[in-house]
Amino acid sequence: MNTAASKKIRVGLIQQPCNDDRTTNLEQTIAGIRDAAQQGAQLVLLQELHTSLYFCQTEDTRCFDLAESIPGPSTTRLGTIAAELNLVIVASLFERRAAGLYHNTAVVLESDGSIAGKYRKMHIPDDPGFYEKFYFTPGDLGFTPINTSVGRLGVLVCWDQWFPEAARLMALAGADMLLYPTAIGWNPDDDAQEQARQRDAWITIQRAHAIANGLPVLVCNRTGFETDPSNHGSGIKFWGSSFVCGAQGEIVASTATDAPSVLITDIDLARSEQVRRIWPYLRDRRIDAYADLAKRYRD
Repeated sequence: MNTAASKKIRVGLIQQPCNDDRTTNLEQTIAGIRDAAQQGAQLVLLQELHTSLYFCQTEDTRCFDLAESIPGPSTTRLGTIAAELNLVIVASLFERRAAGLYHNTAVVLESDGSIAGKYRKMHIPDDPGFYEKFYFTPGDLGFTPINTSVGRLGVLVCWDQWFPEAARLMALAGADMLLYPTAIGWNPDDDAQEQARQRDAWITIQRAHAIANGLPVLVCNRTGFETDPSNHGSGIKFWGSSFVCGAQGEIVASTATDAPSVLITDIDLARSEQVRRIWPYLRDRRIDAYADLAKRYRD
């Protein structure tokens, strides 16, 4: 029996709290990237909107001042770091595409500092404390993996992680792994049992994407408590818990809920070939019977 040759890469995830000072946040991120590089990381994943507080707790037009172009200041700085350290960086930025047109965008910096590609968040939530539809236009780049020196990255963003369709389409387009920059946490008013259910559901759904598609999954979430600037809500306690799981959903590394962390682990991209040979979900899909998936609901 032939088995695929090992193709191991070392990955790093930078979990951090944020404050209202962009410079401080970015320098903290870069310190984490340098730490990851010293530990041999070839790919670093950053959390969602890592240069600022999670401003979507309220609807405030002044927050559009936080947006920047791509290419722009953050991609220039992070591109320089990527080239210096010879690694690939997946960053998450508030993109200003034009006046009145903004996206929640993940951008991939190649190890030579160039922009390998970007992904604009497709699923945009609108819930208490997560008023993202006010700020972000849904993505228009589709579910297309980004080619890099470490593989084809299926980059998605936060709310996308609840949708099996997004993960599947990235897998069908040839992604080698799925990556989720994330900003999710608890409402402090919920009791401990409800908080546990929410976090467990979040971990379970993403492990399921790994299993259903035979791909490793990387998830980087922020940590720390952020107040609601309008004082109408109780704020968000971001639950950290960044993790990496393998192609059968097995957790290979994870962080705590309440502390900054530079998570380092190795993943073997060749395991996807091995796993898919014994769990051939792509072979057995009944694509002739799935037309109704394109409907909102079957009435």
